[in-house]
Amino acid sequence: MKEDYYELLGVSRQATQDELKKAYRKMAVKFHPDKNPGNKEAEEKFKKVSEAYEVLKDDQKRAAYDRYGHAAFSGGAGGGASAGGPFHDPFDIFSEVFGGGGGGGSIFEEFFGGGGGRSSGRNGAQRGSDLRYDLEIQLEDAAKGTEKEISFRKPAQCTRCKGNGAEPGTGVVTCPTCAGHGQVTASKGFFSVRQTCSTCHGSGKKVEKACSNCGGEGRVNETTKIKVKVPAGVDTGSKLRSANNGEAGAGGGPSGDLYIVIHVGDHEIFERQEENLFCQIPIKFTLASLGGMIEVPTLTGKASLKIPAGTQSGTTFRLKGKGLPSLRGGYFGDQMIRVEIEVPTSLSSVQRQKLEEFALACGDADEPVGKRFFDKAKKFFD
Repeated sequence: MKEDYYELLGVSRQATQDELKKAYRKMAVKFHPDKNPGNKEAEEKFKKVSEAYEVLKDDQKRAAYDRYGHAAFSGGAGGGASAGGPFHDPFDIFSEVFGGGGGGGSIFEEFFGGGGGRSSGRNGAQRGSDLRYDLEIQLEDAAKGTEKEISFRKPAQCTRCKGNGAEPGTGVVTCPTCAGHGQVTASKGFFSVRQTCSTCHGSGKKVEKACSNCGGEGRVNETTKIKVKVPAGVDTGSKLRSANNGEAGAGGGPSGDLYIVIHVGDHEIFERQEENLFCQIPIKFTLASLGGMIEVPTLTGKASLKIPAGTQSGTTFRLKGKGLPSLRGGYFGDQMIRVEIEVPTSLSSVQRQKLEEFALACGDADEPVGKRFFDKAKKFFD
């Protein structure tokens, strides 16, 4: 029985999209294959939490799952498609980043070698499976865009036989078992049953002599390096498609695509909410009382912020346009700065004397609690 998606992510069924995103980011980083090399259990867990997030982040799929459970995606109640099946990818525009053609399709359709390629003819050629690569970047990279070189292993076209599986000097001939039909007929009593040919696996063709480099597969495993252009504004869960960089197709068929799933790491100062940034800055009591100018950090450097006299702890200021760019272009988010008044924990004798004089001048000894609050609460003291 499949595990509950909410339990996989460690959230309640009432979790907000923000909570889902944070939970997925935490789990994805924990079980990422790059951080757990050779750990099959971690790899399996990573697949499961990724599938769970793909469903729950989509409001329509989530509603179907809440009502019917996993049956919503297995042809049961509601008759929906598989949670891992084809769906519209809102980030399919990124195929242009790599100069590849369209086509889109489900990013989970072939991620883990499932489903296989699509036949492209009677010569046995099949499209290669799509692949997935998880790329972790920093918040600064997401803000300005970046280019990363990634390395991964995949089945690539054999250079000796050019992908057809035949030893050079030999060729591909009609399958002698099925006479090129791709199927054989088996008689069982009064019935005749047509079955896929076990020799050519339905292609109707067979190599005269298998290639000595790939054993007739037409593909060999090798390490591939490519450069990935990451556009400004991406967030955790954004997907980039690199056309024809997936597995090489069998029998000389076309290659699948490579999908790069982005994970933006946590930042030590800023917290992101869509295009907006949030940070908290402690300021001195004297600055809050008297007012003044301070310099604050932004993702592009530093900026000046005016603190009005009498600023209260918890006040939030907005720096317009200092957030992240919109993924679709056209505008930037804002940076929100919440100030907290820092109370000194130790005072010198001179500082204490001056502060006591200040308190005395303010009448704090007689009214230690704010007047507005005291006026509301004084009935409790009568």
